[in-house]
Amino acid sequence: MLETSARLLRLLSLLQTPRDWTGTELAERLEVSTRTIRNDIDRLRNLGYPVDATRGSVGGYRLGAGASLPPLLLDDEEAVAVAVGLRTAAGGTIAGVEETSLRALAKLEQVLPNHLRRRVNALQTYTVPVPRDQPGPRVSADILTLISAACRDHERLRFDYRGHDGTASRRAVEPYRLVNWGRRWYLVAWDVDKHDWRTFRVDRIEPKTPLGPRFAPREPPEDVTDRVRRGVSAAAWRYHARVTVHAPAEVVFERINPAVGTVEAVDAATCVLETGADSLDTLAVHLGMLGAGFTVTEPPELVELVRELSERYREATR
Repeated sequence: MLETSARLLRLLSLLQTPRDWTGTELAERLEVSTRTIRNDIDRLRNLGYPVDATRGSVGGYRLGAGASLPPLLLDDEEAVAVAVGLRTAAGGTIAGVEETSLRALAKLEQVLPNHLRRRVNALQTYTVPVPRDQPGPRVSADILTLISAACRDHERLRFDYRGHDGTASRRAVEPYRLVNWGRRWYLVAWDVDKHDWRTFRVDRIEPKTPLGPRFAPREPPEDVTDRVRRGVSAAAWRYHARVTVHAPAEVVFERINPAVGTVEAVDAATCVLETGADSLDTLAVHLGMLGAGFTVTEPPELVELVRELSERYREATR
């Protein structure tokens, strides 16, 4: 039989799993009587752990949510995952959580066993972030919390919005989903004035309080991430292209990054790729790397560039 302190830690570990435990199951796991389990549950409650109990033949115990956060027991893999997540959050896209993440990480690393601390430190030491030409946009944690709560509670949002071209507008929307795409956050919402679905960059949103009235939820778009992907691509490109690719749509889709284009099937052997880039040269190079024949239909400048490149390559092989 385990000593009382060790048994309490083992009991707490079992209760932290997302399920209900009967007194009999806990007693069998810990090799004690159900009476001992009841006494240990009382000890945990006295220590501040909110252990919920349900009565009846199928009743059981579960660790609930309390007014304050009690200590957590993590296994090795959970501890490493939390440490890596905190380190990532410290250098992420959400403003205001860096210092908090580093404080939590310092507390966690202080109590990690040596072999786990070495694993976490190795990841930090031998991981080199790719430098960015320009820092990505950052979003306030308070704004993300405000928007997500409005999505949950079906409350209208009012905010000032700065568009891609710099124009300012006042918007009233019914918020539905937040989407994290790369280093940016997007809100998918029903625009009350436009009577249509719209996608907004969260770092361009300046919320107004108090929030608006509650609304009856609508049926959201089928694929929220696809809607964001299309909007992100269209807004970011300087040059747009529509290309007929002589390959099945599923083959082309596997060969491109979903963030750089959309693929629409024409028939079993042909599809249309809508893509774009900041330069025509980049567009031409990416098309050449598709590994399939293609026909450029627009824009005219890209058609001419591809023609010039084809002549240049033909000369290079003579």
